Amino acid sequence: MTTVHSSVIDGARDRTGNDPIFTLNAEARSRAAAGESILNATLGALMDDSGALCTMPTVLETFQRCAARIPSAGYPPIPGIPEFREAVIRDLFDGTSLGEQAVAVATPGGTGAVYAGVVNFLGPDERLLVPECYWGPYRHICDHAGRRVETFPMFDDRGAFDVDEMAAGLERHLVEQGRAMLILNFPCHNPTGYSLDAREWQEVVAAVNRTGARGPVTVMIDAAYMEFGREAARSWISAVPGLLRSATVLVAWTASKSLAQYGARIGALVALHRDEGERTQIRNALGYTCRGTWSNCNHLGQLAVTDLLTEPVLAERVAVERAGLSALLDERIDAFNEYASKAGIPTPRFDAGFFVAMFTPDQERTAAKMRELGVYTVPIPGAVRVAICATPASAMPWLVEALEAGASAGAAV
Repeated sequence: MTTVHSSVIDGARDRTGNDPIFTLNAEARSRAAAGESILNATLGALMDDSGALCTMPTVLETFQRCAARIPSAGYPPIPGIPEFREAVIRDLFDGTSLGEQAVAVATPGGTGAVYAGVVNFLGPDERLLVPECYWGPYRHICDHAGRRVETFPMFDDRGAFDVDEMAAGLERHLVEQGRAMLILNFPCHNPTGYSLDAREWQEVVAAVNRTGARGPVTVMIDAAYMEFGREAARSWISAVPGLLRSATVLVAWTASKSLAQYGARIGALVALHRDEGERTQIRNALGYTCRGTWSNCNHLGQLAVTDLLTEPVLAERVAVERAGLSALLDERIDAFNEYASKAGIPTPRFDAGFFVAMFTPDQERTAAKMRELGVYTVPIPGAVRVAICATPASAMPWLVEALEAGASAGAAV
């Protein structure tokens, strides 16, 4: 018998080759294709009521127009074309002085932005701090980069964001590893749907300043769903000046959600610091990461997104088209809250975004029971995530009935 020798390193041999969310999505689509009645609330992409991907005509037209430009076929600068980077910074901070304290690099979507932040602001085997409900790829990114994830309880006994636990985690990390890095995925938190209010942001700033006064602290705002945040959409920006008193602030920006261009993989990592010399070091470090990983980002996408952000006529058309998508999403959120409230479904505060979570003591049993009923959600620690973005308002009674059945199954432990 011939011996089979594996060349794959030990740390990589038992990894799965696909994300669990995409695996569940594939199963749901397979059942639907076979003729079953299926409600697929897994993927974080905005779908219309027929199940087709929502897009913006102006965005598609601009990509098509830019594809005919010869420069789109060439290599862009490694950190991204300057006009794109400047446009993203203005998109975030126009009307404030924060852009003067910001540098940016182009990244392959928001995931690339998170990766670039993790590898430059945490050392090998150091820990990233996130709430216990978090977007799963944060852990994948850390595992792959030789970093780790540590969580803190996300909600206190009043159902509010647990700033005290967050502060304790920051202090612990500063003492134990000499630095701390925190990711806050607000507004429209994935997977819970929660958004911080003004008071909570003030408390976050105070906690960060207490720790940042004694050592290096980095706070990343994962703003992927910002444009769908209703009143909370840009509330986090008012907290940035306070955070900058003692911390480095990173913002993960992406065109995936804001422009409904998931497949273009166009994002940016924006870094803010009050010291010009530190900003230069950060810019250089991030550019080095670009070269050492993806090298250059999608040139066509950068050209198109730059036009969409900077040309007034295009930007106005995009705003109108996005408002239509937001109205569709808001209708679903309102319908969900109406039915879920009547049924007593245990969820966090939910008024904006693509997702909501239902708390359950056994998420696997809950999700499995729901799949028996033809409803697909994503099990996460202590809850199941529901993609409201992919659920028509007319299907909310079905969804809530399945959540009720799943909650009963999850409680029967």
